[in-house]
Amino acid sequence: MAEQEKEAALPQKESFSEWYNDLLQKGEIMDVRYPVKGLYVWYPFGFNIRRNVYGIIRELLDKDHQETLFPLLIPENEFMKEAEHIKGFEDEVYWVTHGGTTPLDVKLALRPTSETAIYPMYKMWIRSHADLPLKLYQIVNTFRYETKHTRPLIRLREITSFKEAHTVHATWDDAAAQVDEAIRIYTEFYRRLAIPVLPSKRPDWDKFPGADYTIATDALMPDGKTLQVGTAHHLGANFAKTFDITYEDVNGEQVYAHQTCYGISERSIAALISIHGDNKGLVIPPEVAPVQVAIIPIIFKESSDVLRACETVRDNLEKVGIRVKMDASENRPGAKYYKWEMKGVPVRIELGPRDLKNNSAMLVRRDTGEKQQVPLDNIENGVLSVFSAIQTDLYEKAKKELEERIFDCQTPAEVKENITKGIAKVFWCGKKECGLRLEDEIGAGILGIPTGQAACEGKCITCDADADTQVYVARTY
Repeated sequence: MAEQEKEAALPQKESFSEWYNDLLQKGEIMDVRYPVKGLYVWYPFGFNIRRNVYGIIRELLDKDHQETLFPLLIPENEFMKEAEHIKGFEDEVYWVTHGGTTPLDVKLALRPTSETAIYPMYKMWIRSHADLPLKLYQIVNTFRYETKHTRPLIRLREITSFKEAHTVHATWDDAAAQVDEAIRIYTEFYRRLAIPVLPSKRPDWDKFPGADYTIATDALMPDGKTLQVGTAHHLGANFAKTFDITYEDVNGEQVYAHQTCYGISERSIAALISIHGDNKGLVIPPEVAPVQVAIIPIIFKESSDVLRACETVRDNLEKVGIRVKMDASENRPGAKYYKWEMKGVPVRIELGPRDLKNNSAMLVRRDTGEKQQVPLDNIENGVLSVFSAIQTDLYEKAKKELEERIFDCQTPAEVKENITKGIAKVFWCGKKECGLRLEDEIGAGILGIPTGQAACEGKCITCDADADTQVYVARTY
């Protein structure tokens, strides 16, 4: 193996934490060397992935939401209005106390989330039932003084890519329907990333501060822990009462509005990297890959014909909107393969004198390594067909792996045995004391009640009472 190939080699994925950290650097996703704990720098390649990923969520939301932008700084008096909400964030807030050397009259919070920045404006904007529903979203950075172990893309002090939507509705039921719609959008979003997710209703002690209830989506990571990759909160009229958000109904009466908020972050990209990646590097679904095809000329003595053919292939692929790089560098083919495999490029095209003589090229899939000869005359359709197969196969593989790592358990001992491998599913009577006792006993958390759960009967895993509800239990990030 050449020296540069040795340098490119990753730790085995079984050593997940080491593999993940190394891949972020070698795959040029994020540089972790910024001199503030919990803050990281996007490499251009990683930021390109981010741009493509967030392009999908914008596409899905823009059908009936509008994108906006609210300020980063929140006055202390507004921030402190919602007591339950603030209690949930009081240890995580960064405060700005000076403007230059001058102490500020009112301290300013760097937003940990934007309810208290947005809702004073909603009070002024909403007047009548004709103004509803209002559905806005923004993609911004948020700051939380994270005291646990920080990890790039997963647990940060600056969340650089927080998509938060804030909607206002006439009734509680309308807001509940919007929460369901948010989860449907997120499930579709992750399906486009070839990631299966598990939506579940969080127990009351784990809901968003100030919400009536929370539904969240989780992805299962290679080390058996779950990663919360999307949340949707029914806020009821709680924030409307705090910020006096009312509207005039059809009878001319002033009534409180009902609200939701829902968000995802760059954890979506952490899941993308972790679930699909392998021991050679990134594996990226074609839709979000910065480079979708890498063309590798196989050159011997006479190279001009091969290079011209590669340029023609590149031009033809670009004409149909495919993102292509032709690697005409002086590195030998093996080094080029390593480079583009590390970056997760979905398809590699190899073209040498023998291929040219046969008027064909070799297509190599990044996800499976499968090779196939494709005629040069129809190479665009060949590539697009492979893209479709990669997308389908990545999702089905991830879904199968997820399903195989969900374990029905009847006792705490069975839960303990299985949560090192994945997710336990247990019966629970619904009592808080039983849920907290289970969490203490097994050293893991109740994720929540699966949405759309079919009717079922069993015995509570903690108190042995009759139960008609099952919950997911897992170790979490």
